[in-house]
Amino acid sequence: MAATDISHPAKRQRIGGDLKPSGLKVIGTHNGTFHCDEALAVYILRLTETYRDADIKRSRDPNVLDTCDIVVDVGAVYNESKQRFDHHQRGFEEVFGHGFTTKLSSAGLIYKHFGREIISNQLQLTPDDPKVDSLWLKLYKEFIEAIDGIDNGIPQYHEDIQPKYRNRTDLSSRVSWLNPAWNEPFDSQAVDALFLKASQLAGEEFLGRLNYYCRSWLPARNLVLEALSRRTNVDPSGRIIMFDQFAPWKEHLFELEQELSIPTTAQPFYVIYPDETGGNWRVQAVPLSPESFESRKALPEPWRGVRDEDLSRISGIDDCIFVHASGFIGGNKTKDGAMVMAKKALEA
Repeated sequence: MAATDISHPAKRQRIGGDLKPSGLKVIGTHNGTFHCDEALAVYILRLTETYRDADIKRSRDPNVLDTCDIVVDVGAVYNESKQRFDHHQRGFEEVFGHGFTTKLSSAGLIYKHFGREIISNQLQLTPDDPKVDSLWLKLYKEFIEAIDGIDNGIPQYHEDIQPKYRNRTDLSSRVSWLNPAWNEPFDSQAVDALFLKASQLAGEEFLGRLNYYCRSWLPARNLVLEALSRRTNVDPSGRIIMFDQFAPWKEHLFELEQELSIPTTAQPFYVIYPDETGGNWRVQAVPLSPESFESRKALPEPWRGVRDEDLSRISGIDDCIFVHASGFIGGNKTKDGAMVMAKKALEA
């Protein structure tokens, strides 16, 4: 997929005002202390065609909110047809679906309903392009869900485990730090300006992630999918995958194996690829899971911890460089040598 420039919404930033220019939409959210979820929700709404360049009104007055075209994070109503997207009301338990079970904040609500449109617009793809759905789900998993969980006070761990350290560098915390301190003056206009700054911060990080997943994550996924589809051409067993260029593969391999319903009897044991310098080749054993240190089939025990000529002599394979002491990875100076290592490891 060709690289795509992801544009930011118009720099025009304005909150409120007594007059509403003809045709200008208005986004309503609450005033006072702001949080990451509505800061992001407002930003990404302004990436849609309907709410591009929309004005913003920050208020808790129902009469003011009733004049808005869409309201997020306030109003105690979730109703798509009325364009009301609050999540604080009793009985609200909406989740993203697709296997996700975290209760949505206003960020997740807006992203659930408008995310596909935003992605297709930003990347200039048709809404039915399968890449849109892949990126929509990936961005929720890696970026939006944590904002939903933090805003709703959902613990990250199922059990009460005392962390070894505190992390206050996440996006939600950085947005929170932009609010005035308890002993600083709370001026409404100043806080509105800080809200715009928070919205810009959250939105730029959102676009940065989308940009990364479009330019880097998705191309890597496509490489893994292609390598999986032709793995029997590499070895009839289908247990060896070959990449002609280095790319991150672990996450994609496990996800694609599940999506393609590849049985365990046909799942690959080894991945061959050039190292980052392109000068040598690696043969890596596929782990039991992306985070596991155990392999489906580690390289042979007699090779482990042996290097260079000694390894070539023991294995009977020319140009060997090393095999790690745990047997999870080895190296050879040539592509053919790495292939022979993988095939001999299969037979071991």
